[in-house]
Amino acid sequence: MLEIEQKFRLAGDEPIHAGILEMGAISLGEMVEEDHYFNAPDRDFAKTGEAFRIRRIGDKNFLTYKGPKLQQEVKVRKELEIAILPGQQAFENFREMLLALGYKFVTVVRKKRTEWKFNLHSFEMALCLDHVEKLGQFMEVEIVTAESRVDEASALVKQVATKLGLVQLEPRSYLRMVLEKECAG
Repeated sequence: MLEIEQKFRLAGDEPIHAGILEMGAISLGEMVEEDHYFNAPDRDFAKTGEAFRIRRIGDKNFLTYKGPKLQQEVKVRKELEIAILPGQQAFENFREMLLALGYKFVTVVRKKRTEWKFNLHSFEMALCLDHVEKLGQFMEVEIVTAESRVDEASALVKQVATKLGLVQLEPRSYLRMVLEKECAG
């Protein structure tokens, strides 16, 4: 499956909540996500545009791989996410295994996320309002779909972003922005 996404920086005064409700979106509530990123022993993900992480949401753990970006204005990339055993000990064991296999720890990205879902033209759309530690507030508009529907999904992502009044497009990943901030700090 491919992730089709646009991310926008928010100034804080955008009237997005009303627009989200007008679309019939259903809130999945607020959660805290903690993404622990790793670099591969055989290639530099910063150079290849890939990402590899363990995501923690409460007691749940997920392993995620994101492939290189295939398009830029609307980010298109392969995404594979697998649930792994829950709990702190399972997270620690998996982290230790990655390090033993030669993966290098990069950094942690922490965010408070409020997520909404709705259907549009047979796509399940996700809207994510993120407050990212050290970076500020962002809104993501996303569809996960098969490669055969990329053009249609990309057009819908742009359409929904426009309808919500999102204008400050942010092409960088949270990982890239956090690393840039750490290097500058």
